[in-house]
Amino acid sequence: MTTMNDTRQFLFLVASAREIGHEGNTEWLARQAAAALPPETPQQWLHLARMTLLPFTDLRHTTGQYPMPEGDMRLLLDATLAATDIVLVAPVYWYSIPAHLKTYLDHWSGWLRIPGVGFKDQMTRKTLRLVTTSGDQAKAQPMMDSVRLCAAFFPMTWGGAAGPILWGKGGPPAAVETDTEAVAAARSFLL
Repeated sequence: MTTMNDTRQFLFLVASAREIGHEGNTEWLARQAAAALPPETPQQWLHLARMTLLPFTDLRHTTGQYPMPEGDMRLLLDATLAATDIVLVAPVYWYSIPAHLKTYLDHWSGWLRIPGVGFKDQMTRKTLRLVTTSGDQAKAQPMMDSVRLCAAFFPMTWGGAAGPILWGKGGPPAAVETDTEAVAAARSFLL
């Protein structure tokens, strides 16, 4: 687990399927949390819907290993490995993880089997967090459980002192901006 004295590198993976140029409730809330980080803290923001994410092909029981990815998949692997803190910025879609984020997480299975990468060992030194919004927090629970189990697999550190999940009341555009509890929680979420 990193401490505030260590160099931290944040990777924010935005999984919303909103149109380009339309920041959703979840991204807005995540940006509030990121704004509270010390100014010198490196941040990388990647919008998964704007990337070419190839469908995952399971080779575990045939070839048993995977080649080094190319293009956007290589960018995602490199960004994941470089980060100390991975923040999934994912609104709830049908009680679950957005499709782009699910594709990214599926590729973790392949990255575990790329010779020389040491993906699992590197992931054990990282912290995973989730920023999400939905109309009802109880309906977000299946997604929150899924992300928690992904962290437990390695195991990764699941959140920080303020907890692993920042949830806000979503729905129509700008709805989360009136969720005073979520906005206040964002100020300390990543510290």
